[in-house]
Amino acid sequence: MKFLDLKIQSLTLEHLSNLLELDKACFDGWWTLEGYRRELESPNSHFLGLCSPFSSSELLGMGCFWSILEEAHITILAVHPQYHRQGLGQALLYSLLRNASDHGLERATLEVRVSNEVAISLYQKFGFKTAGKRPRYYKDNNEDALILWLSDLQQPKFLKTLDDWHTIVSDRLLKSSWSLIIQNS
Repeated sequence: MKFLDLKIQSLTLEHLSNLLELDKACFDGWWTLEGYRRELESPNSHFLGLCSPFSSSELLGMGCFWSILEEAHITILAVHPQYHRQGLGQALLYSLLRNASDHGLERATLEVRVSNEVAISLYQKFGFKTAGKRPRYYKDNNEDALILWLSDLQQPKFLKTLDDWHTIVSDRLLKSSWSLIIQNS
């Protein structure tokens, strides 16, 4: 069986057009060009892309978190709809958490639509717990958001868990013919 390379790498301004294309496919244009530019230029922002030279768009997924004190605030996690259910979301979330841990951050948090059961399930698999709810958080339809938290990113137990997740994520990707390559940022 032939495996396709799947790279996780830091994104730069040269990826702007790919980010907008992916945003359009995933969110129907949720973020603007200027919004992505701000994220890519911010020293507190860590923007990762899931890339494959075998895809016409090349950028298959994206994930970003802000470093705020000891916290990684995950602002976006998206996989092109054409590549759903192949383990790519797991690979991105794993990479964001690994990156946050490598940067010395102690906790991770995010907001997710209460109706997004697939995403909530993914986050729960990675140990996120519900900490609360933000009423009418999403302005497009006034949907509530769940606030999810993951603590102890610097504890030895979590670092062992990261190693376990790497194996789980890699095995899941292999089932979909992907071979994971993580480029250090």
